[in-house]
Amino acid sequence: MSVTLKKVESKADIKQFVRLPFEIYKDNQFWVPPVIKDEINALNPKHNPAFAFCDTAFYLAYKDGKCVGRIGAIINRKYNEKTGEKYVRFSKMEFYDNTEVIDALIKAVEDFGKSMGMEKIHGPLGFTNLDRQGLLIEGFDYFPSVASVYHLPYYKTHLERLGYGKENDWLEFELKLGEQVVNKAKRGAELVKKRYGFNVITFTDKNQLKPYVKTIFSVLNEGFSRLPYVIPFDDKMKTLYAEKYLQILNPRYVFVVEKDKEPIGFLVALPNLSKAMQKTRGKLFPFGFTHILKALKHPKVIDLLLTGVLPEFEKTGAIVTLFAELQHTMLQNNLDTMETTGIFETNQSAIAHWKNYEHIQHKRRRCFVKNL
Repeated sequence: MSVTLKKVESKADIKQFVRLPFEIYKDNQFWVPPVIKDEINALNPKHNPAFAFCDTAFYLAYKDGKCVGRIGAIINRKYNEKTGEKYVRFSKMEFYDNTEVIDALIKAVEDFGKSMGMEKIHGPLGFTNLDRQGLLIEGFDYFPSVASVYHLPYYKTHLERLGYGKENDWLEFELKLGEQVVNKAKRGAELVKKRYGFNVITFTDKNQLKPYVKTIFSVLNEGFSRLPYVIPFDDKMKTLYAEKYLQILNPRYVFVVEKDKEPIGFLVALPNLSKAMQKTRGKLFPFGFTHILKALKHPKVIDLLLTGVLPEFEKTGAIVTLFAELQHTMLQNNLDTMETTGIFETNQSAIAHWKNYEHIQHKRRRCFVKNL
């Protein structure tokens, strides 16, 4: 039988959309499941304020009565206004290795984009840059962080066959702390603090951290504004992501740098939760959260989620003060390994910094693009 597409409309459709990756990756030892409730809420305009500035359509593919693929189409109007381009994004693409299936799914998004006057298609991208973005094209034998992605090798093959090319790549690194890099950061931080009067704030509990969350997003808005796929976060979006991440953060691995008592930069790291999330099977309650709590309290690896500095302070070394504090905290807890969650390969200054560590560049993910 041929492939048939069904537009996602009902609650049952949404559940099927969210459950499909659990079926595709059920025998894969590296895939890390998302939180099912979060995924369902992301597709509900009542819970996701991004629907206010995005036009969307989501599809399921069926063959022989079985759900065999899914995809989303997102037109982020704010991003198109920022860039002056007419993009439609393909999003949340998952499918069994079948040419008919992926061809039908991609065509649905392309047709949706054309019907809305779009001229280019790119992805995988979410509603915003804090959603999972990019397609894994290298590093299939490594665990992703909870903020990164995992895909099977045939995804890339099919996209290239369909005429999709590279738009941007993110690189991911594993970093090992050594005495030389730790001492260099410590000395550098001391000099920078003395020269510019910076002060780094640390936290021990979430109540201390909460007042700084929206400030962190404000710094993120300014610091990330020039990057691809980024739009400013309004108050509703700040609240959404703050609630999402606060429940899993360990405040001891969040740092804010201030000048004259005004935040100018931040670093958000997180104990690696990949194996803990596998144990939850996508459900935090009633028992899944015990695995998360254990991983938060007794980490083995630290994931670097977000680092940002206001543009006018980028060349001051403010970032050095943040990393010195992170590394100090890691060593206090007998930790020596960090995972970066993705940096644009064009960011050569940051990549050069990673190379100060004992490191491997082990994962690469790509945003693909094609003219419609």
